[in-house]
Parts: sequence; structure tokens; C-alpha cells
Amino acid sequence: MPSSDTTRLNKYISESGVCSRREADRFIEQGTVFVNGKRATIGTQVSSKDKVIVNGNLIEPRAPEDAIYIAFNKPPGITSTTETSVKDNIIRYIKHSERIFPIGRLDKDSQGLILLTSNGDIVNKILRAGNRHEKEYIVMVDKPIRDEFIEGMRNGVPIMGIMTQKCEVQKETNYIFRITLIQGMNRQIRRMCEHFGYEVVQLERIRVMNISIKGLGVGDWRELTDKELAGILEMTAKSSGTKEASLPKKRVGSPATKWSTRPARFSEDFDGDAPKPAKPGRKPAGAASRPGRPATGGAKPVRKLANGKPAFDGDKPFKAAGRPSGPGAKRQPAAKTLNRTPKGNAGSRGSSRTTSRGGKR
Repeated sequence: MPSSDTTRLNKYISESGVCSRREADRFIEQGTVFVNGKRATIGTQVSSKDKVIVNGNLIEPRAPEDAIYIAFNKPPGITSTTETSVKDNIIRYIKHSERIFPIGRLDKDSQGLILLTSNGDIVNKILRAGNRHEKEYIVMVDKPIRDEFIEGMRNGVPIMGIMTQKCEVQKETNYIFRITLIQGMNRQIRRMCEHFGYEVVQLERIRVMNISIKGLGVGDWRELTDKELAGILEMTAKSSGTKEASLPKKRVGSPATKWSTRPARFSEDFDGDAPKPAKPGRKPAGAASRPGRPATGGAKPVRKLANGKPAFDGDKPFKAAGRPSGPGAKRQPAAKTLNRTPKGNAGSRGSSRTTSRGGKR
């Protein structure tokens, strides 16, 4: 039975910033990890008193107070993944000097606040719905908002066979509403709107817990202030990082009526890149129904404007965006955000938050 003072070796190595847990396990299997002079095995438990050497280098886990915490205003088109093989992935875009990873995800075609960290222990504490940590969004839809739509969104919507949790929804203008969620289901807001016959034109996350996007330009990132970090640590102090913190999922309807009877406008794939593989016995998307007929159907691409750009308007999408006005009406073109060089602290591409001890990391 492992002691409360010990931790699993792969986690100990990962927290040092050397590599991921998966890579740590690979090093252990290759026999290049030693604990107190002895070759380590998978599952070994270690403490702060143990001497751990990886590939000939002595390592120490980063202290919790030294962990990296970043607020990033993600532009549309950037994918929230650590997979370096994915084009335009969030890690390559930020180019931080330390190994970090996103806390949760934000749809590829959405923009706004996403937090990144080197502290793996805090991720599930923030994401688990049962811990009730808020995420706030501003959303523009394609037609005038009715009171019935707002009320329906507040009370929960059946999507993917599950009833969403009740949430705060407030109408801002005829086409814009504000919504605060404690869940993070796959493309949740878009699917909720789709259930009522609305299509999301623009979506921006403006707050995660006590962290606001205010003052952070699209494509820019900054380290959290000491006050912001203290707030997050206080909010997550009693949060559970286990699956038990997930709220019970209330299934609704039958598998055949997955989340809506209306045809989906967006790919089921989380990031909108490609359709899911066809189920056994079904034709793949886009296959011709009869020999000689042209292929039809398939996953539809992410909604874009006439000029081919995502439906966003740079740093101020909702103030500058043109109001939808009817069939054939053109929206204002999106600002070029993906190729900008981040400003200010974002330009340093490294850790620069001054500590209480007077140094810099």
C-alpha cells in the first residue's frame, strides 16, 4: 500500500518538466531510470527523499508554487491539443519554454480564454462538472433570439443522449446571449443551440472561474497574476480530481435520437477536422448510393464567410460584427489573427512571472 508521502514514479518525473507520464513510462521500460542507484520498474513509488536519475540526469519535481499557469486568448483555427503532429496545435503556437498543456479544450472554430499549466494535478479539479467551476461565454446566433430559446437553454437540453445541467443564460441583444456552464461536453453550446433551430455564428469564452479574458488580445497569452493563482488554488483546494466528481449523467431518449432530430451542421469530430469513422454496416459519408451516381453528403465544413475566413472579427468580434440581415446578406470579414506575433508578455515565449522571492522563472 503506497504511503501518502510517496507518488508514482512516472508522475514524479512528469512533474519535473522533463517529459510526459507516457514518455516517463517508456524511459522506465527502456531501463534508463534509476531510483537510489537501482533500475526502476513501472509502478515504483518514490518520495522527495529519493534520488531519481533519468537518462543520466538527476531530476526533482517542480514545487507546486513553481508550476506554470497561463491564460491564452485562443484564435479560431488553433486546435487545443498537445499532439505536435496536428497542424496549428496550441502548444506549437504558444512556443513556451516549459512543457505545458491545456486545461480542457476549446473548439477549433471558437475563440477565447483557455488556461494552460505544467501542474497535472489541477486539471481534473477544474474540469470535473461535479466541482461546479464556471466557464462563461458570449455567443452570437444566426436569427433573433426568442424568450422560449433562453428559457429552454436555462433548463437543460437533451444532447448526445444526455440532459445538460441547468445553467445561467442572459439575452444581451437580439442576436447575442451570455451563458455560464459548469460542464464541458463536446461542442456543447453549439449543440444546445442546434436543438432549438439556431446556428452559432460566433462563440467566445470570456471567463474561466476567476480568470477573465479582459485586456488580453486575440492570439496573446500571459502568466496568471499571484492574485489570480491564489484564487484558483483556493477554489480547487476541496475539489476532487477523480471521476466521482463528475455529475450523474441523465440519459434521455433513445440512441437513435442522439441529441436532435435535425441534421447536424457540424462534424461530430470535436475539432471539426473530419467526420467520425462509419459504423459497421453503414456506408461511409460521401459514398455514392448507387453505381454511377456521384458521391454526396459527408461531413460539412466549419461555417465560413464569403471570403473563406472563420466567422470572427478579430479582437472585438461582437462589437464589430455585422448584424445578420436576411438571405444572401454578407457579414463583415474576419480580422487576420492567426499569423500575428503576440504582444507584451506573450512575445517573450518563456516564463517571466516574478516570484515573491524576487527572482524570475
